[in-house]
Amino acid sequence: MKKLVQNFCADETGATAIEYGLIATGIAIAIIAAVKGVGIKLSGTFNSISGSLK
Repeated sequence: MKKLVQNFCADETGATAIEYGLIATGIAIAIIAAVKGVGIKLSGTFNSISGSLK
């Protein structure tokens, strides 16, 4: 039983999976922020063009 607990405490595979998950989350947040910023600028550009065509 003692050996089982020692092996469980020494196992770091779960920690690695959590770290990869956090990295993927950070990258996703950065992509969403960039796309949102570009979308706002494109919306303004299209509104400007639409106003010029009227």
